[in-house]
Amino acid sequence: MPDLLELREVSVAYGNRIALDSVTLGIAHGAQVAVVGPNGAGKSTLFKALVGLLPLTRGEIRLHGRPVSEWQGPVAYVPQREEVDWRFPVTVYDVVAMGRYRPSRWLRRLNPEDRRIIAESLEQLEVSSLASRPIGELSGGQQQRVFLARALAQQPHILVLDEPFTGVDLATREAILELLKGLRAREVTVLVSTHDLDLASQRFDEVVLLNRRLVAAGDPQHVFTGRHLQQAFGGQMMVVDGKVIVVDQCCQGGREREVGR
Repeated sequence: MPDLLELREVSVAYGNRIALDSVTLGIAHGAQVAVVGPNGAGKSTLFKALVGLLPLTRGEIRLHGRPVSEWQGPVAYVPQREEVDWRFPVTVYDVVAMGRYRPSRWLRRLNPEDRRIIAESLEQLEVSSLASRPIGELSGGQQQRVFLARALAQQPHILVLDEPFTGVDLATREAILELLKGLRAREVTVLVSTHDLDLASQRFDEVVLLNRRLVAAGDPQHVFTGRHLQQAFGGQMMVVDGKVIVVDQCCQGGREREVGR
């Protein structure tokens, strides 16, 4: 079976600055993949290119063998929280209901099936009691749950989550992981960017290690080697008593992360 998602020599630039450089990658149907790398490595750029929010400078992205621009199946994208305007006057229910609208049905009313799916999505992320609340009044963890409920309401074939574990409480983190566990049974392909290398190695089938270029991809044991981590993180890593330590000052509060030998 061919890869569900194929990137071929994908490059993206912001003006003269190259954000992604010649990335070639294949993701199998139903895989759960963690995308990791230092800040500025191109993780968010990769995700925005996948969902059509950024044009490619070079290369192509194909889904099921077709150009991504021609693909009509649902791809759900949850951006980083800081990219969302939380002042927009919508309720939690309105946000989740957005998951039921697609380009082919912008002007259609919600039908009973839509409302059932919305209700189930709210319930699964445990935000049903917040349905009438303005989204801007919620905590960070609650807002993340709402956006995940919206993604779930899309009934996606591919789910793309950009830093979903950043700035959320432990309960929300576990709710996200439980959601991903349920999507595995449905064979939904999942891509998650994260700075938590322990989480990536323990809870995901595959890891993609980026630093503008693809450093390595595959099972965590293959990817998280000293050589690959040195290529990706450079001065942010060190070896202590034979163990590889990555120090991520920005996103792990300056804590050292032990990721392998």
